[in-house]
Amino acid sequence: MGVQHQQEEMPHRPSQTKGLNQTQSVINSLFSGALSGAVAKTAVAPLDRTKIIFQVSSARFSAKEAYKLIYRTYLKDGFFSLWRGNSATMVRVIPYASIQFCAHEQYKRLLGTHYGFQEKVLPPFPRLVAGALAGTTAAMLTYPLDMVRARMAVTPKEMYSNIVHVFMRISREEGLKTLYRGFAPSILGVMSYAGLSFFTYETLKKVHAEHSGRQQPYSYERFVFGACAGLIGQSSSYPLDVVRRRMQTAGVTGHTYSTILGTIKEIVAEEGVIRGLYKGLSMNWVKGPIAVGISFTTFDLTQILLRKLHQMRHTDQEHR
Repeated sequence: MGVQHQQEEMPHRPSQTKGLNQTQSVINSLFSGALSGAVAKTAVAPLDRTKIIFQVSSARFSAKEAYKLIYRTYLKDGFFSLWRGNSATMVRVIPYASIQFCAHEQYKRLLGTHYGFQEKVLPPFPRLVAGALAGTTAAMLTYPLDMVRARMAVTPKEMYSNIVHVFMRISREEGLKTLYRGFAPSILGVMSYAGLSFFTYETLKKVHAEHSGRQQPYSYERFVFGACAGLIGQSSSYPLDVVRRRMQTAGVTGHTYSTILGTIKEIVAEEGVIRGLYKGLSMNWVKGPIAVGISFTTFDLTQILLRKLHQMRHTDQEHR
């Protein structure tokens, strides 16, 4: 593909439009990211909790067993128990999604300036790098909250009463460094996941624009592009996600997972490659695309709404 063709004016994120200064653009991205993360994660919370419980146990996963677990949880603890740990998820995912989407916009702008692609879709490699850096930035800043959320998802209510209680007990009984247990596989996984997710979504939007001639996709098209992005991103990083969960919950499951390779060896020895490292992946193929599709769609539509509100205010001020 020639440089001239690559540099054609392409649809871009609404936050990069004229009329918005840099500060307003950052605020819009932070808010849109926070909302997109909250909506997406709440929608799939029961499936997410079930997946984590299977990931950290040696029980064999199947769709039937997953359904039984959800139903037993509902009968024993009530409907809203299916969202146990979702408050911790929100405390983590709102800042995580907010930082990730905002960082992605900023990295795209910086890389676009560097490569001479301002206000245009980046070439493939920088497009991949922007996503990977965005995910890494968000993960580094919010990791302890992910650790707390994993602990709350796999323990009974009696063990940890709330988020602060988890922090206090882990710090007192296992040490502060435990809050970053599983950090290495998390960063490696998120670089692959975020890089491929953003890359796939941006690429599909670019290809769609070239073939349809429409600047912006319809909402259902955004959802489909996001679902494809989630499917590819999560499948690529799933084994590292299992390793991360095992390391995070080692203190309450009786295992002593301490290194990535050691954890992988133990999982493979006990459960095999597919049944161990890819346990729950089929559930992720349902949950992941839905969550990522909702997330990308919510982000883009919120950005468009905020841009329109900004334009309306600007127009009103001009007419006064």
